[in-house]
Amino acid sequence: MSRVAKRPIEIAKGVQVTLSGQEVKMKGPKGELSMTVHPNVQVIQEGNELRVATDMNDQKAVALAGTTRALLANMMKGTSEGFERKLELVGVGYRAQAQGKVLNLTLGFSHPVAYAVPEGITIETPSQTEIVIKGADRQKVGQVAAEIRGYRPPEPYKGKGVRYSDERVVLKEAKKK
Repeated sequence: MSRVAKRPIEIAKGVQVTLSGQEVKMKGPKGELSMTVHPNVQVIQEGNELRVATDMNDQKAVALAGTTRALLANMMKGTSEGFERKLELVGVGYRAQAQGKVLNLTLGFSHPVAYAVPEGITIETPSQTEIVIKGADRQKVGQVAAEIRGYRPPEPYKGKGVRYSDERVVLKEAKKK
């Protein structure tokens, strides 16, 4: 079995885990997530831990066991603590404003961009140039951040655009005369 799959997942306080066949459900203070596990992989609950096992020595089953363990660990963290991603707007006149389930963006286009926030995600704007995306599902938080960044990715000459807070944009040198 893979090294990742051998590590147990500790069940966090306040999280309820329900195993029914190949379906794993987790309910915690930050939300509720569920996942269907591949038939070659078994999830076993032993006291306050979850273990992932496979009875096959097939390379694909071993890889699936490691992937399943990582996904279950992300579900555990998401339902107990949640995930967040921060974006920054760089550019004159670039601003963001969260209004209910809509994020209004002014990104230098001739029209404002209205992004409909999906279910299970909350978006906050602490300042006009900062966006904080929060949610229990790690994949969904990352996808929403990527979609918002996709409206105006950072350009390489001035660095203007929407970027992740930890992203480093390497600027190119301007054309010489």
